[in-house]
Amino acid sequence: MKRTLLRSLALITALTLVASSPALAGPPWISIEYPANPFDATSRGAFLTVRTYHHKDFESKTVTGTAEGVYVVRWQRPAVGRWVLVIRSGSGGVTEATAVVEISPTGTVAGVTVPTRAIGGGWISPRSVATSEIDALLQGRALASAGVAGQTARTR
Repeated sequence: MKRTLLRSLALITALTLVASSPALAGPPWISIEYPANPFDATSRGAFLTVRTYHHKDFESKTVTGTAEGVYVVRWQRPAVGRWVLVIRSGSGGVTEATAVVEISPTGTVAGVTVPTRAIGGGWISPRSVATSEIDALLQGRALASAGVAGQTARTR
């Protein structure tokens, strides 16, 4: 009887841990704050602020970023071209969160997207962004810009 009770208790404990593990090991998140807070000495003068989370809790993670762009070879200040910042938090796979920050032609943030995918238990999870997705976004922005410029030239 005692042995059966211990086995039942062990089984219930194991099932409880398995059932609650998605809540404990859920997905990370990444957030972009724009403009950066000018009243915070650590972010004063920054273009934007990146925050990383695990569920609702702030979590310090390694953050990397690249500026992906369609640009003119003659570099001017400010930079001429279409730019997208790809900011990654974490170490890849299910522990990675990616933010795609579109930069407007005037050099401000035009939009922020955190691509997601559905995972078990009703959760959404950030997903990696493929190079082809970034290329398609940049090509679309370049074509839209060229189309607007072409329409303007025809209407004059």
